Amino acid sequence: MNKKIRWITQTAVMLALLVTLQWVGSFIPEQMTKQLITGTMVNCVLAVTVLLVGLSSGITVALISPVCAFLFGIAPNFITVAPIMAGNCCYVALLHLIVGKTRKFGWQQIVALVSAAVVKFGVLYLLVVKLICGIASDALLGKKLGEIVVLAPPMLKMLPTMFAWPQLVTALCGGIIALAILPVLRKALHK
Repeated sequence: MNKKIRWITQTAVMLALLVTLQWVGSFIPEQMTKQLITGTMVNCVLAVTVLLVGLSSGITVALISPVCAFLFGIAPNFITVAPIMAGNCCYVALLHLIVGKTRKFGWQQIVALVSAAVVKFGVLYLLVVKLICGIASDALLGKKLGEIVVLAPPMLKMLPTMFAWPQLVTALCGGIIALAILPVLRKALHK
């Protein structure tokens, strides 16, 4: 099979899986439960994508994921889409850079997972909690972009909780699940 066609196919499958998981997660009524379950599954798909298909596929899925999350009502506000993209890209890039083509489970994968999760958490915390909800909150609060409120008072209270410890937990848990299932997936796909 042509490399380009294989890349498109594998990336499309991972995107379809991600969108399906986000759509199913959108039906979970309680916000924190929704975030923990859906976030873990999204991070798992991101990790599997980058470690199984490659960096360009991982980045593609990392960029499209927050847009889908916003459309399904998982991302709380459109203003969080770009920071989530940045956090996701850092997550997949670090996993790719540290793990690379290593197939054997060991310290390298553990270091990659912990590093990627901590950096993703740090990026999201800085961009959402410190920048959007902190430094820029006065300029954004109550402002409208067309008909959409950029940052409403309830969001200003909710975002610091959503973009704190849950981000670290979901990145770690998703990565752990990915590392656990990767050997099975590689064997099934003859990779």
